[in-house]
Amino acid sequence: MNSIFRLSALVTVLFLFSNCNSFAQKKAANISAQADSTVAAASPKFNGTILISQKGKTIYSKALGFADLEKKTPLKMETQFEIMSNSKQMAAVLILREYEKGKIDLQSPIKKYLPYLTQTWADSVTVHQLLNHTHGITDLQKPLLFKPGSDFKYGNLSFNLLGKIVEYTSKKSYQEMADALFKELKMKNTFCYSKEKTKNLATGYYIDKEVAKKIEQSQINQDSYGADGVVSTVNDLALWNSNLHKGKILKPETYQLMIDYNIKAQHNVFGKEKTGYGYGIRIVDNVTPKYIGHTGIGDGFSSVNLYFPDSDVSLIVLENQMYANPDFFYSMGIKIKNLLLKSDIVNPK
Repeated sequence: MNSIFRLSALVTVLFLFSNCNSFAQKKAANISAQADSTVAAASPKFNGTILISQKGKTIYSKALGFADLEKKTPLKMETQFEIMSNSKQMAAVLILREYEKGKIDLQSPIKKYLPYLTQTWADSVTVHQLLNHTHGITDLQKPLLFKPGSDFKYGNLSFNLLGKIVEYTSKKSYQEMADALFKELKMKNTFCYSKEKTKNLATGYYIDKEVAKKIEQSQINQDSYGADGVVSTVNDLALWNSNLHKGKILKPETYQLMIDYNIKAQHNVFGKEKTGYGYGIRIVDNVTPKYIGHTGIGDGFSSVNLYFPDSDVSLIVLENQMYANPDFFYSMGIKIKNLLLKSDIVNPK
């Protein structure tokens, strides 16, 4: 009798597992079909790579268009892109890892770590304020735009300074620190930009009225690595998300500092309303399901990296085209994000 009961229980478990697996496959197939239709109907045409992954497994991937328009070199999933301001997330993590070692006090004035600064505001602006763009610095030679901590003004300069703070406290170059982190995380196709490592890097294009202009000179330099200097792939960024948001890079309490916020700002990818800005990352918790992430644009490249914590889903969209018309900025990332928000993948009914 016991044997019959155990066999019956086993059959039930196998049946339920099979049904769950089948249902998951159906959900993945639905979002894949919808994403394919969206990409095919895109105007202007999409040129880049897309990855949707859940719990470390790929749900949808697409490489469409050319890495080099003149040579007609096709894009691949392994093609590398300049991710521009998505680099800020990496800089924030490097700062927080120095904080975990006791080398940085987030509430200390930046003069402590950048003693060469002679500006009076260096004694009042804190590391925390650099991380969440509430510092008020617009130019090293100009007065502050507002009292530190009282408002939000997005820009690259603060993360350039954060890169220098990493170098000051670690006694190593920013490139060494970042590349060591990527190696630790097995992000084999991710590194700080250099002219010597562009073999698999897509060419960036600036598009104005359907005319594509090749970007010949990168804006990235050693002083800007913290703000815009990382090169990566969709697969490596999914790996980054998995490590960062599942507690494999930072201690839980440190990660919480990163995603907590005391300031809000608006960005079209994240909706019409202002949403939270933490340390190099935006937090959208005014909708269901909530999600977090960042964007980047410049040098003829565009990047969107979003993570949905409740379902462990990543959406990464990388393009090697940047439109003169800002209405086209991140358009594919927004469209695929909206598909996901309505789907059973991230929003189970």
